[in-house]
Amino acid sequence: MTGVAAEVTRRRLVLVVALVAHTLVLADNTIMNIAVEVLADPVRGLGAGTGELAWAVSAYPLVFAASTLTGGALADRFGAGRTLVPGLLLLGAASVAAAFATGGATLIAARAVMGAGGGLIAPATLTLVTAGLPPHRRSRAVALWSSAAGVAVAVGPVLGGWLLAWFSWPAVFLVNVPVVLALVLGAALLPALPVPGRVRPLDLPGAALSALGLAALVGGIVQCGHEISAGALLLAGSGVAVLAVFVLHQLRARHPAFDMRLLLRRGFGGGVLGLLLTFAGLAGQLFYCAFFLQGVLGLTPGEAGFVMLSAAVGIVAGNRVCSAAAERFGLPATVLTGLVASAATYAAYLFFDAHTPIPAIVGLLLVQGFGTGVAFAPLTSGLIAGLPPDRAGAGAGLASVARPLGTTIGVAVLGAVLTLSYRTAIEPALTGLSAADAEQALGSAEGARALAGLAPAADSAYLHAMHVTAGWATAVGLAGCAVVAVGLRRIGRQWS
Repeated sequence: MTGVAAEVTRRRLVLVVALVAHTLVLADNTIMNIAVEVLADPVRGLGAGTGELAWAVSAYPLVFAASTLTGGALADRFGAGRTLVPGLLLLGAASVAAAFATGGATLIAARAVMGAGGGLIAPATLTLVTAGLPPHRRSRAVALWSSAAGVAVAVGPVLGGWLLAWFSWPAVFLVNVPVVLALVLGAALLPALPVPGRVRPLDLPGAALSALGLAALVGGIVQCGHEISAGALLLAGSGVAVLAVFVLHQLRARHPAFDMRLLLRRGFGGGVLGLLLTFAGLAGQLFYCAFFLQGVLGLTPGEAGFVMLSAAVGIVAGNRVCSAAAERFGLPATVLTGLVASAATYAAYLFFDAHTPIPAIVGLLLVQGFGTGVAFAPLTSGLIAGLPPDRAGAGAGLASVARPLGTTIGVAVLGAVLTLSYRTAIEPALTGLSAADAEQALGSAEGARALAGLAPAADSAYLHAMHVTAGWATAVGLAGCAVVAVGLRRIGRQWS
């Protein structure tokens, strides 16, 4: 085999392992969107309330976001290949634990450990994809890496719906095991990649502070969805305080896990914040969309999965044209057009009801996905372009962290709005019920539908809650567009 042929084979193997691993990590987040309605059911699932489900959905991206920072530093220190396998093994073991969860608390804990595994995997995959490439080819590699998001959005709901149609809910977690085993075998065949000559010591206190602060903040927000109490506000406030300490620690640390100075590079900070807000709106919208499709419209998990597949089709289509669009129309115009189109679709939920035709939802999700697909890869390339090789892992961690952190905040905040609005709307219909039945109905619309005669009131209350939440999701998405527009003035010239 010639040297050129060997290099092509090597790159293909690296790409296959990296892209499949990245898709798995992202699919583990999207697959929960289709499973939440079943998990809320007292008979088919765990009977989990909306708050518990918000935690189950948020635990994965929350820990993912916190551990991605450490994962980037580990990739810099030991090499991407050596951090990929431990992450895969941790994800696989936690998936088995999630499948055998007996309640909401154990499911949340298992999902958190899964997130830790994903946090090791994600920056390693981006580093593997871009390793050894010249700057003019890096943006194309990032676009290919970003397309895994579209595949994950497709695979998650469709695979989840199929598994729920034929098996019980643990199957949505056990499906990870054979994929993890195949990836571990593939990773063993990867060629040795160079490790940067200058590496950073690990900042374990910084990683601990970020995880603790995010957990407290999200926990307080989720609790406010049930009741705005002094304890919930204190928990959220303590999270903000811990995150402030984390920022001060990073600014003073000699070898920080989260280099704040990177956020000042050519609009890096504005771009990351804009991505965070964009994914916050998107994640919140997907959270209440799954309940709407299955609960209000009465679709099966498989049918709902195929409806949500349209968003994935749009993302993949957007990924395929984003490079050409950015080169022809410029990075700012391409990214902002995509983000504004996607955010505008959230407002359509203000007009959805029990009679909304499925084709209209499919068309809306196509537009939403296309806008996201067009914008994400060029913006991500702009964020990491120009970083020195020894900071590639840290840059990959920062680029990766916007999605899970935005997802965490979006599900927590918009999930709290959804829960609080639903509980307020359903309360008048609970007169005369026993305390146990009333508590079940307040927990979720699925719990209310399981009680005789409450299904119409549950649907009405949920639609009201969805409309309120959709308004906030639209505002968050448009705020993300505004922040990105400011950041693009600095990073627009980095596209090549």
